[in-house]
Amino acid sequence: MDSAKPLLICVVGPTAIGKSSLAIKLAKAFSTEIISADSRQFYKEMSIGTAVPSEEELTEVPHHFIQNISIFDTYSVGDFERDALALLEILFNKNNLVVMVGGSGLYVDAVVKGLDTFPEVPSEIREQLNSELDKKGIEFLQNELKTVDAPYYEKVDIHNPHRLVRALEIYRATGKPYSSFLKKEATERDFETLFIGLTAERETIYTRINLRVDQMIEAGLLEEANELLQYKEKNALQTVGYRELFEYFDGNISREVAISEIKKNTRRFAKRQNTWFKKNEAIHWFDYNTDASTIINFIKEKNAR
Repeated sequence: MDSAKPLLICVVGPTAIGKSSLAIKLAKAFSTEIISADSRQFYKEMSIGTAVPSEEELTEVPHHFIQNISIFDTYSVGDFERDALALLEILFNKNNLVVMVGGSGLYVDAVVKGLDTFPEVPSEIREQLNSELDKKGIEFLQNELKTVDAPYYEKVDIHNPHRLVRALEIYRATGKPYSSFLKKEATERDFETLFIGLTAERETIYTRINLRVDQMIEAGLLEEANELLQYKEKNALQTVGYRELFEYFDGNISREVAISEIKKNTRRFAKRQNTWFKKNEAIHWFDYNTDASTIINFIKEKNAR
């Protein structure tokens, strides 16, 4: 590790594993700040369903990219890459170490490695896919993606129509799977990266997810989702925790089934996160119960080399 370069600590892992709590402990230990790479936490209208850190946690350490935009804004992973790199330049002038935390693997990779370059897609292909989505439903697109690009199907959120359309429009425009365009070589950055991953047994993760969903319901998730119901077509709201409650509000499923579906889909989401991160051989994995001091010492040792 080049000690002459500043260091970005990336805390990653599945949802509900304890990433935010660890990131705060690390940031306090190194007197630094936190960049959130959780794409669901960008939106100021969504706090309960996205597990935004509490007011107390947010005041403990400076956080960035938490509820900084609106569901009415258009904000892509490319925008995040640009904004996060600009912010890192500022933060590294104050501290040689910065913490980035989040379960959105694509957003983490955009900052660390750079975004992939994709060909331009004729607008009519996208329009055709959106028409098929409306007429034939999301399962039609899911099945096509599974057939033409199984590797990407295994790690993408298949319940997010925006991601499905994006992957399929690339395939239909080029005849090549979306996954074949994913970057093979990382872009050179002027900082070093150290990945810290939190892990647990599957049953432990699932138990933590179920508990978190129950806590969200108690905290007022139904009320939050109900206020957003009229905007349910917005891309930001095509996410677990809101989608299922919109189905309940529309009278398609019961409240109990909606909550059960949130838990099930969050578990599926966690599985996909694990699939994404397990492919990154640079991640140093720690059990979620590991004392923060152990991880802090590990970082100090690595950074001293």
